[in-house]
Amino acid sequence: MKKTLIVLLVLLLATSAVFAAGGKETASGAKDDITVVFVPKLTGNAFFEAANEGAQAYAAKQGFTVKYDGNPEASVANQVTIIDNAINSGADAICVSSVDATGLDDIMKEAMKAGMKVVTWDSDVSGDARTVMVSQGTPDILGKMLVDMLVDSLKERGKDPSKDAIKYVWHYSQATVADQNSWRVAGEAYIKKAFPNWINVNPSNYYSEQDAEKAITIGEAILMANPDIDGIICNDSTALPGQAQAAQNLKKDKNDVSITGFAPPNSMKDYANAGVLARWGLWDCQIQGALGCYLGFYLASGNDIKVGDKIDVPEIGVVEVFPNTILDANAYTASDSGVVLLPERAVFTVENMNNYNF
Repeated sequence: MKKTLIVLLVLLLATSAVFAAGGKETASGAKDDITVVFVPKLTGNAFFEAANEGAQAYAAKQGFTVKYDGNPEASVANQVTIIDNAINSGADAICVSSVDATGLDDIMKEAMKAGMKVVTWDSDVSGDARTVMVSQGTPDILGKMLVDMLVDSLKERGKDPSKDAIKYVWHYSQATVADQNSWRVAGEAYIKKAFPNWINVNPSNYYSEQDAEKAITIGEAILMANPDIDGIICNDSTALPGQAQAAQNLKKDKNDVSITGFAPPNSMKDYANAGVLARWGLWDCQIQGALGCYLGFYLASGNDIKVGDKIDVPEIGVVEVFPNTILDANAYTASDSGVVLLPERAVFTVENMNNYNF
């Protein structure tokens, strides 16, 4: 009997030693070897690369690992492969900017079944295919912001947006990208209410599929097909620089057509300095990347996230988990699926753009 107890004690001590070698415990009780796979829509795009820089720097401070894994071509198939690889590699969590509102649902649910924690950022999937979404803002906030930036640019050209028959169009990635499409829908509703005299010259919109070269080609096609167009709204960080380059190629500047949209400041500074556009906007994508990856780490550390929770995120602050209906009235509703909003957004001009470095 005594010999048996000694053997059990030795085994217990050995097991404890193995556990101790497996990873140091943090103050929250989480191991420091947690890996979050951070998935952009595509690599090589200034927005996503800046978000990765923010996520990597933040993770290094907080004691977890971010693996940035993407593809230079934005497609559902490429993202499915990346997420499948994350599952097979035994990653603890994934944080995904989806190229399609529903196309990733099955693989994201597979990840959840495999025990991974699933977060989205920038662009969402169905609410039952992830736990939390880190959104840059509600459709109403961002749709209005896009239109208001165009209004201000038109006024600088001597137009009267409240009276003139402004001809405009939307140019972005594709209709299946949930966030961009929701901003357009909200923006259109705002235009109909505030500027009923405006004319959308192509209600079917122009799409360049987050392809940098195609964004230029489509941008040139818009300008050549509509030589008297007043404004172009590019609610996509690939479409906006492409549209600006198209205008520059055709010798047009901010006095000929008002171009605006969303993109990181660094990707548009040359066009602003050249007078191609007057203003554009975004949010701090570095904070968004950091927050999305942190929430993946937070969940993988054994924490739950419920609608109504307020989470104190180190160095970022307290964030609240809202129901999915804050983004879409018809969205999936469950207590364990919600949305976190970034606190603020910014409008960039030649006067303030050098205050930002992303």
